[in-house]
Amino acid sequence: MAKHALVLMSPIKGLRNFGNTLGVAWWAKVETNKPNVTYWFGPFLTRRSLKLNLSDFEQDLSIEGSNSVRHTFVRGRRKEPLTI
Repeated sequence: MAKHALVLMSPIKGLRNFGNTLGVAWWAKVETNKPNVTYWFGPFLTRRSLKLNLSDFEQDLSIEGSNSVRHTFVRGRRKEPLTI
C-alpha cells in the first residue's frame, strides 16, 4: 500500500501565490554589484509587508559579500527565474 504525503500550503502563501497569478503581488527587484546579480524577492500581498521583510534579505546579501545592494519595488506577476 503506497503512502501519499499531504502537503498543505499556509493560507498566507496561498494568497501570495494567488496575488502573483493575478499580477497584483509586490516584488522587490534587488540588484548587486560584485557579483553582478539581479534577485527577485517576493511575492508579498502589500508593499508594507515587502518593506518589512526586505531589510533582512538585503542584510543576508551583504553578509555573503555582495556590494552596492539596491532595490526597486514592482507590482505585478513574476515567474522563474527569480535570480539572474
